[in-house]
Amino acid sequence: MLRRLLSVLLLCVLAVNAGAQELNCKVVVLHDKISGVDVQVFTGMQKAISDFMNTHKWTTDDYAPTEKIDCNVLINLTGNKINGDEDGYSATISVQATRPVFNSGYNSPTINYVDRDMIFHYSQFNTLQFDDNRVNGTDAMASNLTAILAYYSYLILALDYDSFSPNGGTTYLKRAQNVVSNAPDSKGITGWKAVDGTHNRYWIIDQLLNTRFQEVRNYWYTLHREGLDSMYTKPEPARMRILTNISKLFDVNKENPSSVLLQFFFNAKSDELLRVLSQIPKAQRTQFITMLDALDVPNAVKYNSLK
Repeated sequence: MLRRLLSVLLLCVLAVNAGAQELNCKVVVLHDKISGVDVQVFTGMQKAISDFMNTHKWTTDDYAPTEKIDCNVLINLTGNKINGDEDGYSATISVQATRPVFNSGYNSPTINYVDRDMIFHYSQFNTLQFDDNRVNGTDAMASNLTAILAYYSYLILALDYDSFSPNGGTTYLKRAQNVVSNAPDSKGITGWKAVDGTHNRYWIIDQLLNTRFQEVRNYWYTLHREGLDSMYTKPEPARMRILTNISKLFDVNKENPSSVLLQFFFNAKSDELLRVLSQIPKAQRTQFITMLDALDVPNAVKYNSLK
């Protein structure tokens, strides 16, 4: 009987692990700009969003607990009673994600992005629900919260998969695109349409799936799998592989200047590229600094400090 009981318990543990969700997401909701609302509302909001990110099954793949993707979501509430809704909020959402580098204790950033186009409805004690087939739901403001969270969940997954295999994240990019195509549409909701600006959720996913930007995804794989993951065994060739292939991004930028995708890329990767650049002899740096200056103007001073 004891042996049978242990067998049953082992099967239960294996079943739980096999169905483990994909994200290890830490969620913080800042509410210092909001007054006149019970603080327990924000405690509940933070827990509801955390539960949503960490318990929703985003893929059909099996993830062991140690394989979950580490990410952070920070929602900074900037206003309330939006559109006359007592439970309506405006906010910014900051999303960060990393992936481990082979044979090291280093986690490479894959996303570091702030989205300022966020309004939503949140009712205390409500469980957040999301269905890929009904993204817009029955309440646009409430659905906008889950749509945005789902969009970034799929983006986190897509970039993680892309970093381990060429175009490995296409399935999840298409799911993110489905969210964009069927996003809630109501007064004040922005960020989902081409007409809402040139730097928003629509354009990020559009460019990731556009063949004109394919070299960005190619370089993403080279940077991670052929570069960073090879640092332990062959550091010098790995560094040069990372740096020489920056030319792929340079060519994309010439055809698509000031694209949101390249800015999105460098938000996550500028400091990492700076470290790689600092590890080669000064005499070899100039050509790479010149390209990075043109690609990542906000960080040009950092690159030039290595001359």
